[in-house]
Amino acid sequence: MAEEMDFSPSRVMRMLQTDDADNYRKILASESIWLCVSCQNCLTRCPMEIDIPHLMDYLRGKSLQEKTVNKKSKKILSFHRAFLDSVKYTGRLYEIGLIADYKTRTFNIFQDMDVAPKMFMKGKLPIIPEVVKNRKQMGAIFKNYKL
Repeated sequence: MAEEMDFSPSRVMRMLQTDDADNYRKILASESIWLCVSCQNCLTRCPMEIDIPHLMDYLRGKSLQEKTVNKKSKKILSFHRAFLDSVKYTGRLYEIGLIADYKTRTFNIFQDMDVAPKMFMKGKLPIIPEVVKNRKQMGAIFKNYKL
């Protein structure tokens, strides 16, 4: 995803090293932190073994806290929230719930409508969510997490 980012992961690290408030604001307002998919590729290649995906996750949290989320990243944030809500309430990913939540948040209702029936017919989209046994434990995990 580095090719799509406004700042590559290595550039983000260099900008953070400058300890410059302006650079920090640029990073928090960048699209890069939201495009990171935590694939760990940068971590495996980093000669300093910096956990860049973990840092990107931290920067996303700070970006939300400071309300500096890049406008181009709103759909990514909507998907992120829909995914976490699905896991929060069922303990697992519930695809139909995820899709409905994401579509509601983005008002992109008809995108991919031609794919859904095929996936449903192949059993890829169960109607009833699978729920973990101890949902209270899941609630405890999410209690202090704000997104």
